[in-house]
This record gives sequence, C-alpha cells and structure tokens, in this order.
Amino acid sequence: MSKKIHKLPSLLVDQIAAGEVIERPASVVKELVENAMDAGATRIIIEIENGGKKAIRVIDNGIGLANEDMMLAIERHATSKINSLEDLEALNSLGFRGEALPSIVSISRFSLISKTENTDHAFQLDCLGGACEAIKPAQHPLGTTVEVRDLFYNTPARRRFLKTDRTEFLRIDELIKRVSLSRFDIGFTLIHNGKTIRSSQAGEQDSNKKMRIVQLCGKDFFDNSFFIDEQRHGMRLSGWVAKPSWNRASADRQYFYINGRMIKDKLIGHAVRQAYQDVLFHGRFPAFVLYFELDPSWVDVNVHPTKHEVRFRESQQVHGFIFGSLNHALSQTKPGSELQANSDVGLNAANITPFDYSKMQSSLQFNRPAFSSGYVAETPNNYLQSIAQASQSLPDIQNSDNTETDQMPPLGYAKAQIHGVFIIAENAQGMVVVDMHAAHERITYEWFKQAIATDGIRSQTLLVPIAITVSERETHVVEQHKNWFNKLGLDIQVGSKESIIVRKVPTLLVKTDIESLIKDVLSEIVTLGSSSKIEASTNELLSSMACHGSVRANRQMTIVEMNALLREMEKTERADQCNHGRPTWVQIDMKQLDRLFLRGQ
Repeated sequence: MSKKIHKLPSLLVDQIAAGEVIERPASVVKELVENAMDAGATRIIIEIENGGKKAIRVIDNGIGLANEDMMLAIERHATSKINSLEDLEALNSLGFRGEALPSIVSISRFSLISKTENTDHAFQLDCLGGACEAIKPAQHPLGTTVEVRDLFYNTPARRRFLKTDRTEFLRIDELIKRVSLSRFDIGFTLIHNGKTIRSSQAGEQDSNKKMRIVQLCGKDFFDNSFFIDEQRHGMRLSGWVAKPSWNRASADRQYFYINGRMIKDKLIGHAVRQAYQDVLFHGRFPAFVLYFELDPSWVDVNVHPTKHEVRFRESQQVHGFIFGSLNHALSQTKPGSELQANSDVGLNAANITPFDYSKMQSSLQFNRPAFSSGYVAETPNNYLQSIAQASQSLPDIQNSDNTETDQMPPLGYAKAQIHGVFIIAENAQGMVVVDMHAAHERITYEWFKQAIATDGIRSQTLLVPIAITVSERETHVVEQHKNWFNKLGLDIQVGSKESIIVRKVPTLLVKTDIESLIKDVLSEIVTLGSSSKIEASTNELLSSMACHGSVRANRQMTIVEMNALLREMEKTERADQCNHGRPTWVQIDMKQLDRLFLRGQ
C-alpha cells in the first residue's frame, strides 16, 4: 500500500534543518556570533552554562533589531543580508543559509531582546520549541542579546549524542579563538559558568594585534613566526607564519580566513602542505594565522552547510598564488636573512641582511657542492674585504668602532669541530652550533634543484611505451596540460577516450612506478586543478641524492672548510632546515650562556 505525499509541518521542517546546521552547542554559538559581527558589533560577550547544554547567551552592541523585524528574524529564508542572486554570488557578510535561526528556535527555549538607536526602549521575543509569544517591551542597551536554553530539549535523541560539558565547552572555546583571530576590530569575552575564560580588547594597532596573537596562539608562536604580505592578480595573502623549526604534532595552530571567514578547505590545505614539503619534519604540521582576500564573486561560500569549505572560480590560480607566496616566504629562512617580527615597534617583517651576499664570489667551487681549500675569510677585516671585492666598494673598516661584532657575518667564524658532527662558531650574539651534515645536505639539495631549473629535466624514451587506462575526464586533462607534462619530462599521448600512452619519462624517475604516479597526478588535477606529485617525487629523489652526497659524520674538517660551509649556508635558501625538516643550526646567545653558568646571579 503506497503512502500519499504530503507537506511536512513547518516545525518539523525546521527541526530537520537543525540536523544539518546545528550539530552541537558550538554550532549555535557560531551562528549567533556571526550574526552579531554582521550587525556591526564592536564588543561581543558569550556566556555559556554547562558547556552550552543548559544555556548560551550572546550579547552585542551592534545596530540592534527593530520591533517589526523580530518575528521575521526567526522565519525561514528571511534576511537583511541579501536581496538578489547577485548578492548571494558576491557575499560580503559572513553569510546566509536561511535555516539557522529558525532551526535554533525549534529545538530550544529561545529569547531575543534588542534595541535600536531609533527607539526609546528595547523589545523582547520569547519562544518555546518554535511556538512564540507576543513581542513585549523590555530594558536593554543598544544592541542585541540572544539566549538559547535547554538545547535539544524536545529532541532527546539528538541531545544524547552530545559529549560531556567539558568537551562541548572546549569546542566553543576553540571556535571563539578562531573567530577572535578573524576580526581585530571586535572585542570578545567568553564566560563559562560565571567565570571569564577569555577576554580580548578591540584594536587594529600593531600592539593590539600582537597581544591577541600572543593570547590565543601563545608567545612561542609569535616569537617564532614572521609576517608576510603578498599581493598579486587581485589577491592578497597576509598574516603570521611560523618558522618550519616551530612545528606541531597536530594541526591545532592553523587558522586560515577568506575575506574574514574562517575556512578549512582541501585546496588551501594542499597549497600549504606543498609549500612546506621539504622544510618540515616528517609527521609534523606547520602553524600559521593567514588572511586571504579576493573579490567575493570569485568564491562560492555556500557549498557546505557550515560554510567551512568553499569553491573557487579559478582554483588553479588561487592554489598557485597561495603556494607561491608561502614558498617564497619560506625560502628566506636562512642565516642573516631571517624574517622576524619586531615586538617593540610593530609587526612588519623585514629581511635583515647586513650585506648583499649574492654579489660575493662563492667560497666553494664545485660541479656539485663540496669543500675546497680556496681562500675563505676568517677575520672581520678579511670578511669585509671579500665583500668589497665582489661589490667594488670597500667599507671604512678603520673608522668602525665595533668591527669585531657589528661587521661579523650572521653565522660568525668557525672555532672548532666536535666529534666530527658539529661545528662551533662565534658570532655577534654568542655561540652558533651547526650540524655539518644537515647543513651541507640542504646546500647540495638546493644546488640540485637549481641545476634542474636551469638546464631542464632530462627525459628518457621508454623501450616499451606504457598504456594506462583512465577516465574520459582524465584524458581531457592530459590534452589540456600537454605542455606542462613536457616541461616535467613526460611525453604522454591520448590513445583513446579512456586510455593514454606514456612514451618518455624523466630520467630521475625511470625506476619509479610510473603508472601509479601518473594516475595520482591526473586524479589530483581533476580534484584540485593542479598537481605537485611529479615535482614531489623528483624532489624526494634529489633529497636522497643530496643526503648521500653530503659530508658525513666523523669527517675531520679544517677551519677553512668550516668557514666555507658557514658562508654557503648564508647564501642558500631554506638553510635553516635540512631536506627532512631538521634544524641545521642553533643560536645560543650570551644571556643563555650566562644563565647556564649562573653568571650575574
């Protein structure tokens, strides 16, 4: 017996919608806080009881809600944020889905109090499980207070899926951290069971930004991060990026915002991982607080119920810009050219480079990087003269009162070698310890990459071409990216609608599983619009070659050779880490040495 189709009651529709957008108390907090931010609030207070199960209260000082708009505010698909399809495609607010507020009303004891600047007093609307009372006058300052009590009280099955009060509150706390980092011009206060957990002051000055970053991400993060600001093709990427040496066991310090909206997106994640791929230790995660700005019409934020994922109109261009910006910034992590924030005067990063090392003659001459016995500066005067010979301008050494310290190279001068593994050097700050194998490995690896970039990737014709079965969509990818494959040393031809033929492969990758590699590449291009699989495989092999071709432990080095290695490190990109992400050198300043020996105490 067939059942007749019938229209669901409005309350049931709202409760079903609640299952999509209201997963837990943190979901309610997110919707209410974003509404407050869209209302122009400069101060938002979030009060939580029992992890949000008992009560959630969000108080703001925004423009408020007019009496006649209160009932409309809790109706499905009623909003002040959009008027047309064009508004939806170029969303400037934190967004509109249409079901959030009415869904919250349908599964809680709901109260809304609001006052606008044009009214003498506030108005209050109370609802119980979707049934609302008449609007009545109330006392309230300019702004809005929304209270949600007994969440899921009328849907006990949903309530049973909630975790402990502590777990639910930790989710809310993490949410408020992310929201607080998105808008420095808004102050946020989080209170749990009557106790203030977090409080941040509004302010867009550098000092306010630093204070909030330190509060929410920790002083260690701020001290070990650098500020970037890249703009190109109508896109801008700015924010703080931790040095690769300051990494995490999980992705708990990754904050990414698109036009002020917090996002966790696959394409963004892939671009970040690719930028960090050969400077991060295996199994570790980078840390960052990044802000990505672009034309709102270039991105669709309504592809996911919670708006955590987005869709870009030009995904390949976006991926390339984010990867390129981060890759360029990370390439500057080398001695004497560190990007670091100035905590006294602001947050603007600068390349601190005492001299133009690119003009210096290399102290190592090689077909592949290796140590030579040629002249290497070992004193401040000789060091300055070697720079002067390269730049044709001799500094006035005699007139410098602090030649021994001010004109010293970033890694200083080698003094000794310990157990055939570490180099001890003296610089202006104190003592430098260098892992000679890790350092030479990075130098060799970067030389290999530069050689390939200059001379191109050599190919080898396969004696027996490889036929690979793929989807019709993937054959189109091969046709569209034919020139790109050729640049990478691959000659791939389309055999039929669902097959391709590989005739040439990069010489370096002859012994790899070409069929699996090509399938992974095509799958990644279909999903993300681009792929780094071939470059990653090539770099992995180059890294292995660099490791085996670098100076080994227990190799006894002369002072000349040690200084040669230090000077090469100062000129090599990403020299702060080896190819596997291990640090290549550490600085121990005089204050640290004094503390070790209790000097001055």
